[in-house]
Amino acid sequence: MKTVEYKPQGVCSQKMIVECDDQDVITKVQIVGGCPGNTLGVSKLCIGKKVDEVIDLLEGVKCGMRPTSCPDQLSKALKQLKKIDE
Repeated sequence: MKTVEYKPQGVCSQKMIVECDDQDVITKVQIVGGCPGNTLGVSKLCIGKKVDEVIDLLEGVKCGMRPTSCPDQLSKALKQLKKIDE
């Protein structure tokens, strides 16, 4: 089991906690702050998916005119999670 606690940059959410199992399947996503419905929805959609699959889906998503978004920041948290094994 791997866990990362990530501090997002440039978005409303303040903290992301992500866990995955030994096969890189996401088992938990908790996003603190941000738009509650959106962050809860994104969190639930990630559970049970492979880390790389979710990175590919969320990386580069923007929030309006902002250069990033909570989903994009979650992809960055997942990249940190992958580095734990390196």
